[in-house]
Amino acid sequence: MEATIHRMKLFLFDMDGTLYLGDRLFDFTPALLNAIRASGGKYLFMTNNSSKSVEDYIKKLSHLGIASTREDFITSSQATAYYLHKHHEGQALYVCGTESLKAELRYEGFTVTEDLNAVQCIVMGFDTELTFQKLHDVSYLLLTRPNLPYIATNPDLVCPTEFGSVPDCGSVCICIKNATGREPVVIGKPSPLMPQLAMERLGIGPEETCVVGDRIYTDVKSGLNAGITGILVMSGETTPAILAESPDKPHLVLQDAGEILKILQKTED
Repeated sequence: MEATIHRMKLFLFDMDGTLYLGDRLFDFTPALLNAIRASGGKYLFMTNNSSKSVEDYIKKLSHLGIASTREDFITSSQATAYYLHKHHEGQALYVCGTESLKAELRYEGFTVTEDLNAVQCIVMGFDTELTFQKLHDVSYLLLTRPNLPYIATNPDLVCPTEFGSVPDCGSVCICIKNATGREPVVIGKPSPLMPQLAMERLGIGPEETCVVGDRIYTDVKSGLNAGITGILVMSGETTPAILAESPDKPHLVLQDAGEILKILQKTED
């Protein structure tokens, strides 16, 4: 385990369930981030949660005591924008998502519209502002225009909270599939796109990059799909039973990301 951690130059951290849980920062997080940079390594915050913009995350981390800049993040919203630029440049979007997601896509230069006649592509996100009208609009668009592109920011079924879980984007997509028969193109983890964009941005290869997260089916699998090291932490959603039953196995399993800190501190000593 120590040899694997020592080899890493880029740590891609899931956030909720890995560095904090809800509004509770894990005690080890500040020291861990400082230790990575002190050792010459780099890290990015990599999240599937598209309900918040990068600016929202900067504010959230600041509230928790962690300073960050826009360059410290790779999000499913950013990866979705990258995909849209590549495949649906200039198209008007109907966004079933939060105002923050809409702002992020507008920041990337896209037109967001609620005029159903003008819609050229649908984007589904983790919508903490979900209404039945949005579900109605998406269903109407998919059923009356079967060739309309349909993109989802992430496949997560649930989002962890201090009390358990709430439905995430993947659960709403299942709801829409039940109504329309349509499934989206899914962008976020476990797609390798975000790890690939991160490595490209920082110029670090897969043999020196790892993803650290609390979910096998998104975090770890994105690492496996990208050919990098997948590290599972048991501080969030995954239980021993889920780990035992999963066909996808992480390279390392840690009780929490604080174990990485212990290894880095041991090196300093």
